[in-house]
Amino acid sequence: MESETLTAPAAAELLPARFRDWFAARGWAPRPHQVALLERAAAGRSTLLIAPTGAGKTLAGFLPSLVALSRRAGRRPPGGYGLHTLYVSPLKALAVDIRRNLAQPVEEMDLPVRLETRTGDTPPHRRQRQQHYPPDILLTTPEQVALLIAAPGAERFFADLDTVIFDELHAIVTNKRGDLLSLGLARLRALAPHLKTIGLSATVADPDDLRAWLVPQPVGNDAASVLSSPLPIGERDR
Repeated sequence: MESETLTAPAAAELLPARFRDWFAARGWAPRPHQVALLERAAAGRSTLLIAPTGAGKTLAGFLPSLVALSRRAGRRPPGGYGLHTLYVSPLKALAVDIRRNLAQPVEEMDLPVRLETRTGDTPPHRRQRQQHYPPDILLTTPEQVALLIAAPGAERFFADLDTVIFDELHAIVTNKRGDLLSLGLARLRALAPHLKTIGLSATVADPDDLRAWLVPQPVGNDAASVLSSPLPIGERDR
C-alpha cells in the first residue's frame, strides 16, 4: 500500500476567509496534510492521518467539521440540529483537553459551533440535555459511545451524524476496547450510512490494520486513504 501524497488544492479553495484570516493572524499557514484532509473530507472519503506529536493532526482532524459547520446557513431549528461530529478518545482527560483547546479557535473565529464533552464524570442532567439537544461536536470515550448507541432515541440522536474522529487510533484498536468500538462503529453506520471516519495516529510500522478498521470495506480502492506528515517531533501543534 502506498500512502497518498500531501499535494492538495490551495487552501484558499477549501478554507473560508475567516479561517484563512485566523491562520494568518498567528503567522501560520495551513499545513499540507491539513489541507489534504480537507480535500478528502469534502469528497466524502474516510482518512487515516499518521503524524508525530507537534504536527497539527488534531486541528487537521477537526478542520473539515469546523468548515462544514461554519457554512451551515439559516437559523437553528427549534429542536436544534442533530449531532454533526463525534470525537472519540481513549482517555476522558484527553477528550476534555481537546475540547478546551478546540474552543479557542471556535471562539476566536466566532463560529456557530457548540462543543461538549461526555465522560463518566458528566452530570446526569447534562447527559439528559445532550440527548434532547445534541451539541454540534461531542467529545467522548468508547464506553460512552456504547451507552449512547444503546440509549432510547439513538436513531434520532445520530441521524445527522456526518463525521467520527478517532484520536490515538493506534492505542484503541489493539485491545478489547477496539473490538467493542468496532461494533459501535458498525451500528453508527447503520444509523448514519453516509458518515465518514477520520483516524488520527502516531507513526506505526504498518498502517493497514488501522486503515481497514476505519471502513467497512476490505482495503482497496474504497478504503480509507492515508496521509503521512513528515514533520519532526517537537514542532508546535496547530
